Amino acid sequence: MISYKYSEGCAILTQTVSHRFNLPDNFRLTLPNVPTSANWAVPKVNGKIDLINAASGSDLLDFVNKELFPYLKGFKNITEDPKSIKYKIGAIFEFLDNRIANGHTLREVLDVIDELNFHNQSDLFQLSLIYEKLLKDMGSDGGNSGEFYTPRPLIKVMADVVNPQIGQTIYDPAVGSCGFLIEAYNHIRYIDPKANKQRDISVDQLKFLSEESFFGNEKTPLSYVMGVMNMILHGIESPNIAKTNTLTKDIRGLEEKDRYDIILANPPFGGKEKEQIQQNFPIKSNATELLFLQHMMNSLKLNGRCGVVIPEGVLFQTNNAFQAVKKELLERFNVHTILSLPSGVFLPYSGVKTNVIFFDRNGSTSEIFYYELNPSSKLTKNKPINNDHFKEFLEIWQERKETPNSWIVNINDIKDYDISAKNPNKNEAIDHKSPIELVENIKLNTAEINDLMNEIEEILMGKNV
Repeated sequence: MISYKYSEGCAILTQTVSHRFNLPDNFRLTLPNVPTSANWAVPKVNGKIDLINAASGSDLLDFVNKELFPYLKGFKNITEDPKSIKYKIGAIFEFLDNRIANGHTLREVLDVIDELNFHNQSDLFQLSLIYEKLLKDMGSDGGNSGEFYTPRPLIKVMADVVNPQIGQTIYDPAVGSCGFLIEAYNHIRYIDPKANKQRDISVDQLKFLSEESFFGNEKTPLSYVMGVMNMILHGIESPNIAKTNTLTKDIRGLEEKDRYDIILANPPFGGKEKEQIQQNFPIKSNATELLFLQHMMNSLKLNGRCGVVIPEGVLFQTNNAFQAVKKELLERFNVHTILSLPSGVFLPYSGVKTNVIFFDRNGSTSEIFYYELNPSSKLTKNKPINNDHFKEFLEIWQERKETPNSWIVNINDIKDYDISAKNPNKNEAIDHKSPIELVENIKLNTAEINDLMNEIEEILMGKNV
């Protein structure tokens, strides 16, 4: 299922490329009387599909696999501006292979896509929505596919709070499908994204938005491809996305010019990093989430703003590494808001409870505004989180208004750097967790026990923790 949806996305991009860059006249199917140029995919006669010359089956597969894809891969090898969309297309196809094994299925996909007008802004906008739907479906399939997709209502509320503006640089150290960068773009570019109603901006501003605003890293080739494809289909023709492991960079050498105004992210958590990777960080830990948090803290410009999703454990754990990172976070940054998310936000692929930390680089923390999101019904795969769930939070967070779901904690009342969300307005209730939540909690607790055992072992061996 995932491979098929992924291939649908590749077909969408391939057809877009063919319309955007006419293929050379000598680039044709090895069949008699087959049209050249962009008509390779769906040749027409008098505006209708030429069923005789429209290749299908093994002929279409041979052309796509042996001629079209190698040609598009070559876009990156020619003398081309790295910021051009042509170069970006080459970078994408460097990691792409056609995964539709049935040429007749590919024929059907191309015929459907051909009904869209690639030169019409409205149809391109609809195309981006189709692609987003494919990504969402991939995330809903469970397993490891969750890496492609963070729920868009959550991304939107994070962008609304962080409030990126034209002229600022926006960064995601683990871009996945680039949802955070796209939402930041929508926040800047559109008055009403759903209605495709854009703000008036200058030519120079539009160029900056397309070429100099968006930055990110992605480790896995498939996620990298899906993300850059998503950016281009949303109109961001030159995203600065690198296929690299963010954590391999030593953060001690970062200069102010290398930092970003805005950081939005939902980095991987629950993973374990080797000693070699840990050497890149002042505070060593094998917990992926702690390393990413340090990276983002060191990547934020003066007066910059950050919103990041983290697992619950980061807030309450007080062992050496976690306490040291949170000490630096509270003393060097203004942690102004913590949004406590309910369990189930990332179902079906994760039941771990998460929070969103919002912090600015404009001084130390004096007090933290907490908001506990309490949906009226349990979140499930079929009843996911939506925009309405965040309505009250968005209405009150700037005024820091205290309600049954929100409260303020003074920095002097925080002990041992435990900044977990404990709602003082609620009586402790029995939490009946679902089986998948219990399994995730057991896995998380086991990981925490392993960390503690590793620390004890290092102490006994005479190492510094």
